[in-house]
Amino acid sequence: MEENAIIRLQDVSVSFDRRVVLRDIDFTIDKGDFVAITGPNGGGKTTLLRVILKLLKPSSGKVVYFNEGKPAKRLHIGYLPQKNMIDVRFPITVGETVRSGMLHGFFGRHHNDRNFKDTVETTGLTDLLDRPIGDLSGGQLQRTLLARAIVSNPDVIVLDEPLSYVDKQFEHQIYRILEDLRQTKTVIIVSHDMTVISGMANRNLTVDEKSVLNSCF
Repeated sequence: MEENAIIRLQDVSVSFDRRVVLRDIDFTIDKGDFVAITGPNGGGKTTLLRVILKLLKPSSGKVVYFNEGKPAKRLHIGYLPQKNMIDVRFPITVGETVRSGMLHGFFGRHHNDRNFKDTVETTGLTDLLDRPIGDLSGGQLQRTLLARAIVSNPDVIVLDEPLSYVDKQFEHQIYRILEDLRQTKTVIIVSHDMTVISGMANRNLTVDEKSVLNSCF
């Protein structure tokens, strides 16, 4: 019985073409944690997030989700990937992109117009809803991806470099959003700029050049 655990990595290692990216990662994320992850480029931060999300199967070890203290097959997770993982040529508008975050599984859609309206207002997207994502600036696309990640009111929010491309005004808005989220959500965030974020987090993790995870509490 894991009363507070929500995600556990057990002896996780990841290798690509014989190159070890992550080695023997073993840690638990508890419900309500705000986990800030930093480290050098190429150190394995995004790989770690993809393993946590079960988008990438580890070479060894396993990832276990928990719900109310019991192992679970899935969690309600909102995810903001890095901008370079998005195909901006795909013919989809800002509004459609945000609403895609409200999909639940393959056969169901969660409709909540109030969540949608509040989210697009919070992220400053109200006037951009009909614009194709291929016409957006880097900062506008980043705001769209953030809105998609949080619109369905997920239990866990995973953000990979959410401050990239955004201007200083919206950077401060992101900090305010994160302050609100950490009151009720489990937040996992990768960022190069830890000036403010590390102060919000109750756990700061570093993925170093040798891809060994070091925990600082």
